[in-house]
Amino acid sequence: MWEALDALNPQWLSTATLIPMPPSKVKSDPMYDDRLIQMFQVLGAGLQLDVREMIAQRESTGAAHSTEVRPRVDELFDNYWIDDSLVNPPPRVIGVIDDVLTTWSHFKAVQRLLRDRFPAVKIYGIFVARRVPESVDIIGF
Repeated sequence: MWEALDALNPQWLSTATLIPMPPSKVKSDPMYDDRLIQMFQVLGAGLQLDVREMIAQRESTGAAHSTEVRPRVDELFDNYWIDDSLVNPPPRVIGVIDDVLTTWSHFKAVQRLLRDRFPAVKIYGIFVARRVPESVDIIGF
């Protein structure tokens, strides 16, 4: 159904734990959006993918794409937590999935959290799209 999964090595996919980037809202927030996890569950149907919503946020935040003030990696790291009920079996390799890569800060925070928990496990980022923020015209400054 999804040719994009064809771009990933099937042998790697069979051993990987795929962890979606948490959305900006916590699960109890009425604006919680779980489309990313739904997409991988549907697209991976029949492939027996190991998709775990292992990372969550303590508090809702503003959507990164709708603000000019980007949170720092440390701020994001402090807001993320690992759902201990989803850590077993321990991952052998991790693919962190995100819909859009903008500044790397969310990925770096999640990567750091996962590396602290699973220091020997390789962690990869899988991004559906990349946003290139508009450059600032510095002529005249």
